[in-house]
Amino acid sequence: MSDDNKLAAEVRTEFGKGAARRIRAAGKIPAVLYGHGTEPQHLTLPGHEVSLIVRKANAVLDLDIAGTSQLALVKDVQKEPVRQVIEHLDLMVVVRGEKVTVDVPVHVEGEPVSGSIAIQEASTLTLSAEATHIPERLTVSVEGLEEGAQLLASAVELPAGVELVSDPETLVVLVSGTRGAAAAEDEAEAAEAPAEADAE
Repeated sequence: MSDDNKLAAEVRTEFGKGAARRIRAAGKIPAVLYGHGTEPQHLTLPGHEVSLIVRKANAVLDLDIAGTSQLALVKDVQKEPVRQVIEHLDLMVVVRGEKVTVDVPVHVEGEPVSGSIAIQEASTLTLSAEATHIPERLTVSVEGLEEGAQLLASAVELPAGVELVSDPETLVVLVSGTRGAAAAEDEAEAAEAPAEADAE
C-alpha cells in the first residue's frame, strides 16, 4: 500500500439525498465505514484522490479521521449509471496484518498455438490475503498452449502469503480451436433464431 492511499476523512453530520448532493457538488464523496463490531461511521472523502485510487480493485485506504489513522478496504463503489461518477463508497474496517477475503481480477497474457484461441471462463478468483498485501491482479499465461488445454484455479500462481478460496477445480482459461469456437457461436445463433421467431 502506497502513501498515495492516505486520505483525510471528515466525519459527516448531514444525511439524506440533499446532503449527499451538496457533498458531491463540493467535489467530495460520501462514504460509510463499518466492521469489527464498530458503529458505522459516515464520512466525507476527497473526490479526485478517491477516484484515482478506486480504479484498482480492492483498494485499501489509510484514513485520517480526526487525527486517528484507520485502514479501510473499499468494498463497494456506487456510480451514477450514465456519467459513471462515484456517488458513494462502502468501506470495511481492516487491521494491519489481518487477512480478508476478496475477489481479484485475472489477466490472461500470451498466445496459444496458431489456429486456436484462449477463452477466459473466470474473470476473478476469490482469495484470502493480508489487507495491506492484496494483489492487484493475477496473471496467467497461455503462451504456446494447444487446443484442448485447460488452466484451473489450482494452477494459478499466487503471491506469497495469499491463499485460494475459490474451488481449485474452477476453470479459468480454455484453449479452443477457432473452428470449434466458430461452430459453437453458429450453434448458439441457430438456437436463438427459432426463439426469436416464436416471440414474433
